[in-house]
Amino acid sequence: LKPSSHPPRLDRRGPRQTCRVSPAMAKKAADSAMEPFGDQSPGCEPYWYQGFPSAYYGPSHVEFRRKCREFVQQEIAPNLEGWLEKRQVYPVDLHAKALARGLPTAGLAKDVQSRYPKEIVPEGGFDALHELIYLDELAVAGPGGAMGQCGINSMALPPVLFAGSPDVQAQVVDDVIAGRRNISLAISEPSAGSDVAAIRATAKREGEHYRVNGQKKWITGGHMADFFTLAVRTGGPGGKGVSLLLVDRRTPGIEIRKMETQFDTCHGTTFITFDNSMVPVSNLIGQEGAGFMYLLLNFNHERLVISVGTCRFARLCYSEALKYSMRRKTFGKALCEHQMIRWKLGEMLRQIEALHDCNERVAFQYKSGVPDSRLGAQAALLKVMASKTFEYCAREASQVFGGASIVREGPGRVVERLYREVRASAIPGGSEEVLLDLAARQAIAGARKFESAEQSKL
Repeated sequence: LKPSSHPPRLDRRGPRQTCRVSPAMAKKAADSAMEPFGDQSPGCEPYWYQGFPSAYYGPSHVEFRRKCREFVQQEIAPNLEGWLEKRQVYPVDLHAKALARGLPTAGLAKDVQSRYPKEIVPEGGFDALHELIYLDELAVAGPGGAMGQCGINSMALPPVLFAGSPDVQAQVVDDVIAGRRNISLAISEPSAGSDVAAIRATAKREGEHYRVNGQKKWITGGHMADFFTLAVRTGGPGGKGVSLLLVDRRTPGIEIRKMETQFDTCHGTTFITFDNSMVPVSNLIGQEGAGFMYLLLNFNHERLVISVGTCRFARLCYSEALKYSMRRKTFGKALCEHQMIRWKLGEMLRQIEALHDCNERVAFQYKSGVPDSRLGAQAALLKVMASKTFEYCAREASQVFGGASIVREGPGRVVERLYREVRASAIPGGSEEVLLDLAARQAIAGARKFESAEQSKL
């Protein structure tokens, strides 16, 4: 070969730089990496389960995760299908069993954390990230509502704790924590769902009692509840006329009817009628007329609870679709070798990991002590992101499974069941439309306040 007649090309970028990691940095990264846990197929577990470092979790979270997964594998997974096939409610004694293994029975909202027995509280105490792990792990068993009443307890008990008198708390708190009793949140009505300020159920004072009349609908766990945190109208129209009462289900005049749902469940939702039910005035939670404010603060935590379980359901859609796409062959090759199927898997995974990151961020706000009054928009957007992600993943997983996803048997039965669960994430706890409007209104109000402040400086 003849030497080239062209002059050598000059690299005007200068000498190539190599990024080197110091031994100290490498050791720090290795020390902060998490021990792999669970399914190591990429995307089938959160990143920190698969050996990646995380700023959020420590040894107590790792141990707590192990307890949660062990409980689900031993007490729920082997029994869930049987409960659903027989249309049974899951055994309520699971709550006491969970507590005995160091797991919560009424969530881990700030006001609840200190009420658990000292022997189950990890060093340094429980925090919102423990609750995220707990909710995520319960959902690993798949849809069906197992242990769902613990989630409802976590929504109905906080108003009793942060606003109820010692006498009100004494009626219910310790028994719910111990797994002996349950409590449901009774707000929605046939004519008032997301519009809480429009409720019609009334509580008229007669001496030392309120006479309660009205109907409540979509009350999750009402058939399992021993008590209700009940929203009633004690005053005029609007939010300022709403109060909360602690109501014993044994009170005469209460009728509870379980309703059939679109989704399979061993938990369930109910229609409740109050017909001249007499409730002691001493069972008022907090101040009369302040119930709407208590509920607004309580809704934020409820939306985090829903979002975490919903994220795991979306991840299950992805996991089922990923593994099926490697087994199933079409047109002479595995489904996962088709570019469009890979696109579906990649897009599912993108949305799931973004949602999980947002769940961790909001949980960290709670852990850091950010008050509920500042988390309204974040919690609202989080829940919308969760239900939209789940809806997308359920649809695309169904497309991957094809005909197998529209029958309640065979390889697609899990995805078929998940698909029927989607609306139960999108509507309860505030519909997508209402929550997006809430976040936008808060953003506009904040922008106007900022603009006014800036103008005042001129």
